[in-house]
Amino acid sequence: MDWDLLWKAIIIVIGGTFLLRIAGRKSISQMTLAQTVIMIGIGSLLVQPIAGENIWSTLVVGLILVLTLVVIEFAQIKGDSFEKIITGKSKIIIENGVLQEKNLKKLRMTVDQLEMKLRQQSVQRIDDIEWAALEANGQVALLLKEDLQPATKQDLNELKIVMEQLQNQLYQQAGQGQSAQASPPEQQDTIFAEVKRKSHKNNPPNHLQ
Repeated sequence: MDWDLLWKAIIIVIGGTFLLRIAGRKSISQMTLAQTVIMIGIGSLLVQPIAGENIWSTLVVGLILVLTLVVIEFAQIKGDSFEKIITGKSKIIIENGVLQEKNLKKLRMTVDQLEMKLRQQSVQRIDDIEWAALEANGQVALLLKEDLQPATKQDLNELKIVMEQLQNQLYQQAGQGQSAQASPPEQQDTIFAEVKRKSHKNNPPNHLQ
């Protein structure tokens, strides 16, 4: 067994993990163009020691690549124009249920590719979308029309308050109706009212009076 390859592999794994930890925690689908290029470069470099290249030189070059990425990301924070050049800006591709064909052509995205991304987000019709934008990382962000948006906890709380108010109004109206329609005590059909009237409202049989 070639022990030289074994310790090289261990160092590559440890060193590569350390470099990627510095580079960031984003997944491949969330990477910008610059991040993707750097990661591909690091991946290619890490294979070089197996082919006989100096392992320490490879890790140093990888570290330089990662530090370059960090500098680029800080530069994007400082300048919006630099971010536009390196990362790019979001593009509107759907507005009020209408495809923005001009932007789709600029992005070289077909309708089938767009529909695939929309299906992955459980969108059934393009007409249901108020806004949709293609982000710099290739993901489609969208906002459904107001009538189709899922109810939030705040919406449910507001609905609960309205229902309680209606319920209180109904109880009040029912109470007022009962009090308005209630007969005076002496006119009510009770045996106590008969004592007050000193007569039966419904006369009993003669032999039982």
